[in-house]
Amino acid sequence: MAFWRGVKRRLKALLFPALFVAGSGFFLWHTVHGERGTLARERRVGEIAQAQAQLRAAQAEHAALGRRVGGLRADALDRDQLEERARALLNLTQPGEVVIPYGPQNRLY
Repeated sequence: MAFWRGVKRRLKALLFPALFVAGSGFFLWHTVHGERGTLARERRVGEIAQAQAQLRAAQAEHAALGRRVGGLRADALDRDQLEERARALLNLTQPGEVVIPYGPQNRLY
């Protein structure tokens, strides 16, 4: 009987520290591996960097297209650009012009 009382007393003494260590381990694991942990944060930072790079590329493309469209407006018509686009779309040339064909992967437009 005395043996079991000693075991019971030791178990009671170890219960709270064991629960504390288990709870601390749980929270530490989630701090690193959880949905909002440090690993997830680094992954999100990488995704944000990729998205920002895509945004910069899209903005550059938008600006380039805006400049090209600006040359086709009626108030500031660039005749050379208009002729270039018309020839490209209609696939027409003038007599005496040299045509250099591009492959499908090297298209200008």
